[in-house]
Amino acid sequence: MPIEITFPDGNKKTFDGPVTGLEIAQSISPGLAKRAVVVSVNGELWDLTRPIDRDATINIITRDKPEALEVIRHDAAHVLAQAVQELFPGTQITFGPATETGFYYDFARDTPFTEADLEKIEQRMREIVKRDLPIRREIWPRERVIEYFRAQGESFKAEWVTEGIAPEEPISIYRQGDTWLDMCLGPHLPSTGRLGNAFKLTKVSGAYWRGDASNAQLQRIYGVAFATEDELKAYLKMVEEAEKRDHRKLGKQLGLFHIQEEAVGQVFWHPKGYTIYRLLEDYIRNKIAQHGYVEVKTPLLMDRKLWETSGHWEWYRQNMFVAEVDEGDERKAMLAVKPMNCPGHMQIFKQGIRSYRDLPLRMAEFGSCHRYEPSGALHGLMRVRGFTQDDAHIFCTPEQMPAEAAAAGRLIFEVYRELGFDKVEVKLSTRPDKRIGDDALWDRAERELAHACELMNAPYTINPGEGAFYGPKLEFTLYDAIGRPWQCGTVQVDFNLPERFGIEYVAEDGSRRRPAMLHRAVLGSLERFIGILIEQYAGALPFWLAPVQAVVAPIVSDADGYAIEVCAALKAAGIRAESDLRNEKINYKIREHATQKIPVIVIVGRKEAEERTVTLRFRGEEKQETLPLGDAVRRLRESR
Repeated sequence: MPIEITFPDGNKKTFDGPVTGLEIAQSISPGLAKRAVVVSVNGELWDLTRPIDRDATINIITRDKPEALEVIRHDAAHVLAQAVQELFPGTQITFGPATETGFYYDFARDTPFTEADLEKIEQRMREIVKRDLPIRREIWPRERVIEYFRAQGESFKAEWVTEGIAPEEPISIYRQGDTWLDMCLGPHLPSTGRLGNAFKLTKVSGAYWRGDASNAQLQRIYGVAFATEDELKAYLKMVEEAEKRDHRKLGKQLGLFHIQEEAVGQVFWHPKGYTIYRLLEDYIRNKIAQHGYVEVKTPLLMDRKLWETSGHWEWYRQNMFVAEVDEGDERKAMLAVKPMNCPGHMQIFKQGIRSYRDLPLRMAEFGSCHRYEPSGALHGLMRVRGFTQDDAHIFCTPEQMPAEAAAAGRLIFEVYRELGFDKVEVKLSTRPDKRIGDDALWDRAERELAHACELMNAPYTINPGEGAFYGPKLEFTLYDAIGRPWQCGTVQVDFNLPERFGIEYVAEDGSRRRPAMLHRAVLGSLERFIGILIEQYAGALPFWLAPVQAVVAPIVSDADGYAIEVCAALKAAGIRAESDLRNEKINYKIREHATQKIPVIVIVGRKEAEERTVTLRFRGEEKQETLPLGDAVRRLRESR
């Protein structure tokens, strides 16, 4: 029976009978067939070798397309599993998915894998690629799958088929060559040779069968994989650079902060680190004052009934710290440490009668928040349990909503640009499956945010299903100096909380109406953003944000008195300066302060003392500049 194939451009081609994607690609050009990875058949990705037995619309997916990368990475996981079982017979395989940058596979084996093992496994993977083994898809009946894996001693695979797959669900098996196979949904490449060599194994960690700590412990081998070797090299270079910029390492080196077991997920700020914290907070405080915000402060502990009203008790309880207290007379109160500031701001809005003339009301707070994060998810300043949020809630009329959302977005763009982040992307995160409020409100909220993006002339992409349970949001993702994305700022529409708390304003016609509300964060968490800044600048923070802006270093002890005088003049001009009067050689001092990322080293000796000058050595520059003391002070003051 003839098969009619329709291509993305609308052109059609007829084949005498069932035809594979690889054959279709070959009929167009051998080059296309060589670059092809999978084929999209009526919107579903298929193996290139899978026969298409009916009329279909197809698209040949080549190696350079985003859809191909997940297939490449999934194939790398299968090649990894085959390599491990060839090298270490008796090792059981479990699951091996693609990840954002590569792949992993979980194995059951009594002996731990070592770094030397990883080298052997990676080498065997390259041998399997070189063999160019054909990869074939087969459909097996359920009982045959169970029988096969039990016979092979693969108890985890047999258990998954027995308990995790519905009896009526077809099971696809993928063979690599004649001796190795795995159960998988696919699709996969036509052969192992198509994988190429743009992969690398990176580490081994622990895991649990089916993600449950009460189950058997497994070993997880991670790897990265890309479409080309140039992309792999670029990624590995970025990882190497990221390790140099690691804020945890720099935080210790520069004496900024530490975290310890007695306060899991919370930060001990040292004087230099807290200076950065205060400078950043002051910067945002001044910025929002210019944009018409008022600042408030709300309690850290509030009764559970407020969280029940807001919906957090139902939807967010597992992430909240709670405390039961005895109020006397056998009365007990359940209090929650606030994970966010919304209910507190609602209470302030409800005090007294609000008029339409009061709106928009832009209410900001540097709120101390606490959220329970699993210990395994904690990561330096980037993921903590206690943090300060530069939070705000904008109460406005529904008609004011798009303009206010756009103004909040423009503020976020302005701040990021001034902090050194020029590339920022916007995503519109739409309604999740679990949510409060009816669809009409969600429709309206999503339209308003799309309109706000138009008002601020900001292109955006849709992030389906990723909104908060109470409303959709705009997410602002900035990219750092080495190209990593960080999602920080948000603007969230909320028609639900005003309804749940019953807040109102008096409209121009005297009627009582419900305000609309925006949740707005610019930095998000101050802690996390400081971590991002440390990594963005590799610890060499801009002059205005550096905890110590200048160190005065005398060349000889005879100049100590003048060094003290210079340091006092700098401090009087508002410059954060210190003097280094140690009996060390000047080159030693320069090297040490360079390691500490000090922006300016002010060098003084007998000559400078006699002439009332100083020599300025700027961070990252070999050239030095000698100026009269007054001129030097003015220059540094203007750099703040």
